[in-house]
Amino acid sequence: MSTEVKVPTLGESVTEATIGEWLKKPGEAVALDEPIASLETDKVAVEVPSPVAGVMGQQLAAVGDTVNVGATIATVEAGGAAAAPAPAAAAPAPAKAEAAAPAPATTAPAADGVDTVTTMSPAVRRLVLEHGVDPTKIQGSGKDGRLTKEDVLAAANSAPTAPAPAPAAAPAPAASAAPGRQEERVKMTRLRQTIAKRLKAAQDTAAMLTTFNDVDMSAVIEARGRYKDLFEKKHGVRLGFMGFFTKAACLALKDIPAVNGRIDGDEIVYNNYMDISVAVSGPSGLVVPVIRNAETLSFADIEKTIGDFGKRAKDGTLTMDDMTGGTFTISNGGVFGSLMSTPIINPPQSAVLGLHRIEDRPVVVNGEVVVRPMMYLALSYDHRLIDGREAVTFLKTIKEAIEDPTRLLIDL
Repeated sequence: MSTEVKVPTLGESVTEATIGEWLKKPGEAVALDEPIASLETDKVAVEVPSPVAGVMGQQLAAVGDTVNVGATIATVEAGGAAAAPAPAAAAPAPAKAEAAAPAPATTAPAADGVDTVTTMSPAVRRLVLEHGVDPTKIQGSGKDGRLTKEDVLAAANSAPTAPAPAPAAAPAPAASAAPGRQEERVKMTRLRQTIAKRLKAAQDTAAMLTTFNDVDMSAVIEARGRYKDLFEKKHGVRLGFMGFFTKAACLALKDIPAVNGRIDGDEIVYNNYMDISVAVSGPSGLVVPVIRNAETLSFADIEKTIGDFGKRAKDGTLTMDDMTGGTFTISNGGVFGSLMSTPIINPPQSAVLGLHRIEDRPVVVNGEVVVRPMMYLALSYDHRLIDGREAVTFLKTIKEAIEDPTRLLIDL
């Protein structure tokens, strides 16, 4: 008996998704609630669990196909013995991959061309091509035996004899030059397409302007160095810079409420709560989960929340609820080495704070030139709602709070 696997509810206002990857092949055993497919939505990747235990049957949609909520994308056959061979005849595309697998010695190129499309990410596939390794001979360490970049690099480094036959097989100089001018086309993920649309929409809609300032990080670095060990021992999480900037942002948002507001039609919406979106990097791009009611949280709560977001972003387990809402965004490009940038607003928010790398620079203090660890701050904002005076005052409040962290404790 076959059980249909349907696209689950994906969140409010989300009606469709893209098949990102099949995690199980036809004929493979699946357990109850075991993920069999990964769907890409506008915001997150969602795994589709098996509704029953049995054997993977037909795959009714291919990788890259758009599917609606409630649509049937696969079947799972109850029982293992009788159902296992059926999917091979019922699903032409997966059957081709299965048929190629038993004879890698004679059909290795064909197997690579079919199987790696569904089992290797674009980054892994690129490494396979660059190093000329045979993916069918590499034992994958990823989920369900899938290849990772580390697997490919390890195989390339541990096979010194593989490159040796290459000169003999391709003696012609013209042939050896060809690979250097190859190009690869990879379809944009749904998340990347959504990011592109939203960023462009922000530029087209908002009257966007960026104001800069710089901040001396000496006091925060000193406080962090003095208390980081005690902080981690007590709270079980490291004391980072984002805790200071999140608290400073809440202080500034309280003083300049327009920065925490948004335009809705011909009305201005002022929020009396501070849901801070923090930009974190995930496998499919930048995502912005939300710290709810950040103004009520302690340093430890903020750091724990951000750490959890970062881990789940890498694992691909962030949910739609994690990224819904947000009244203000903080983006830290400094972790990637950025010196200065003009961040783009995350609609419908009206402002975003950009942090950058810390570097020693000469500054004048009390008439003397001294070297201090400095960071550039950037506030991009919607000039339709936020005036230049408010933007400058907001950044000045951030600067004062970071240079004198005592202000964060006495709400000054």
